[in-house]
Amino acid sequence: MAYQNLLVEVSERIATITFNRPKNLNALNPATVRELKTALEEVSAREDVGVVLLTGAGEKAFIAGADISEMGRFTPVQALDFALLGQEVLGFIERMPQPVIGAINGFALGGGCEVAMACDLLVAAESAKFGQPEVNLGIIPGYGGTQRLPRLVGRNLAKELVLTGDMITAQRAFEIGLVNKVVPAGELMPAARELARKILSRGPVAVRLAKMAMNRGLDLDLGNACALEAGAFATGFATADRAEGIAAFLEKRKPDFTGK
Repeated sequence: MAYQNLLVEVSERIATITFNRPKNLNALNPATVRELKTALEEVSAREDVGVVLLTGAGEKAFIAGADISEMGRFTPVQALDFALLGQEVLGFIERMPQPVIGAINGFALGGGCEVAMACDLLVAAESAKFGQPEVNLGIIPGYGGTQRLPRLVGRNLAKELVLTGDMITAQRAFEIGLVNKVVPAGELMPAARELARKILSRGPVAVRLAKMAMNRGLDLDLGNACALEAGAFATGFATADRAEGIAAFLEKRKPDFTGK
């Protein structure tokens, strides 16, 4: 499918989705979010995609927030629709079987920070900046920022970021556990792809089950979360990958996983 605001490429089992509105700092508008929903659904269904990378076009921004020129004209009903659409898409990122890696090349503000937080792993350029600056506009985050941020970095740090609207550096984002790795800008995509290839070398079914167990277990009490894990653990024993992985370990060779 051809996209107006995204670039989608699949190579070596990695699907790279690039937000492609560099003149607008890749700001999100309803059309872009709808395209992202379609692109994610498309790549999630492909058997030749094991990992998804999200990044932004240009050197300045991953996503610098919502497109204020459009959002400023919203009625309350349109604002609700925009928030619910974004929340649906970000929820899909968490539910889709493939791990999603955010390669954060610049500003990840507002909706951009929220998209980043929905990813499974984040690699950031040293020049990247993160923040939820919505209070500066007299509004609050609408794509899950008030909910995911406390779950990722803790209540008080999240409140500081949301209530002040301050930006933080990539290094600070790493220090508080928001980002997995910070690299020089020129090394961002190679580092993200290296991480993707490492995941691709592991058992595909196990990776899918582990992502599901962690994401769905976070909001359960520990007992029910562990029961969820036990079920996923047992499911792995019905796979050919489990047999191959154990045989390869015992035979001291690399496993040849088939994802079955």
